[in-house]
Amino acid sequence: MKVQYGDACLSLQQVYEWTRKSMNSISSVTDSPRPGQAHPVVTPEDIAAVEAIVKENRSVTVNEITAHLDMSHGSAHRIIHDK
Repeated sequence: MKVQYGDACLSLQQVYEWTRKSMNSISSVTDSPRPGQAHPVVTPEDIAAVEAIVKENRSVTVNEITAHLDMSHGSAHRIIHDK
């Protein structure tokens, strides 16, 4: 498979993991939350700040927002697109 699909091919370990999950009737293959795993925190103040920047300049980029507000790219993207 590696010859045919190159780096897009699943690793053998991943195939074993998905098989194990399938055998145990686990239907989701996404990561479950784990202790110690970071979770995003977006406050109402962050939302208001992003909205103010976007209202001032509709062509502002996510990278410009993150630099201005010192927040993660994911948080800024989530605020803009998950309204």
